[in-house]
Amino acid sequence: MSAIYVKLGCVESPSPLWAHRRLSLLADFLTSLAHHCIIHRLFYHDLQSPQLPQWQALHLALQTRSVQVKLVLLGEAAVGKSSIVLRFVSKEFQPNKEPTIGAAFLTQKCLLEDRVLRYEIWDTAGQERFHSLAPMYYRNAQAAVVVYDVTKAASLEKAKTWVKELQRQANPNIVIALAGNKIDLVQSSPSGSGSSSAAESEDEADDATATPGEAATSGAEAENLRQVPREEAQAYAQEAGLLFFETSAKTGEGVTEVFTEIAKNIPIESILASSRGAAGRPGTAGIRPGTQESVNLGENQPKSRDACNC
Repeated sequence: MSAIYVKLGCVESPSPLWAHRRLSLLADFLTSLAHHCIIHRLFYHDLQSPQLPQWQALHLALQTRSVQVKLVLLGEAAVGKSSIVLRFVSKEFQPNKEPTIGAAFLTQKCLLEDRVLRYEIWDTAGQERFHSLAPMYYRNAQAAVVVYDVTKAASLEKAKTWVKELQRQANPNIVIALAGNKIDLVQSSPSGSGSSSAAESEDEADDATATPGEAATSGAEAENLRQVPREEAQAYAQEAGLLFFETSAKTGEGVTEVFTEIAKNIPIESILASSRGAAGRPGTAGIRPGTQESVNLGENQPKSRDACNC
């Protein structure tokens, strides 16, 4: 920058017009340089991926388009929807999470191959009195995660009704994942470990991962808590054309995989085409100023070659 300044400063200006043009060129250069630096800062620091080389981050920021993906979570109350989202976005678990009222909104970025996916996540309340609000949240959604509790057979039946509603009323190209949560309750716990119980009612623990009133168990007792066999839920998902996962928001098992597989199944080109038609610019539909979140999802997570570099 100093070399440019000296060069411009040491040349005598033959006319005010010539000087004006030189200053304009300098201003254009500085504006372009600042623009590139801002893009690099937003992309590289928001993504926070230490595995991604700096030059590649800059290249992707300038050459690729960010894809907005609207995702909605649906399911019965107290199956752990909010805990799954919290684990995905913040890598946290709150055993006594307050019930969701209406819906909660969160965002998260995910790098998949040469695209940056920005999840706009609507976490809906599972209580029946909020059911009528659901269409407002799954309308125009590109993806949905329908959650059930593996220790409650009734929650799977409720999940099936949500799937039917989505297939009937939502975007015809929507990617739906069925997630059986709370598998930590049906897995053997280490001997000698202390047990903890939750004394809250369902209304007080709408999306808490620990089932109210139950304590950690081990061996056959843990398996007896399971009311939804994996094979049954998986067969239903295959028949209905859904992605299927079993997760634990408490331990984090299977949570990242849900969003990674959804990202790999999203029709990105179709979304970009729709964005061009709606906004005249690719990758700009659904942008909400001031709602950006940045979390390094790749931390402490094994990465496969085709996985989402979140």
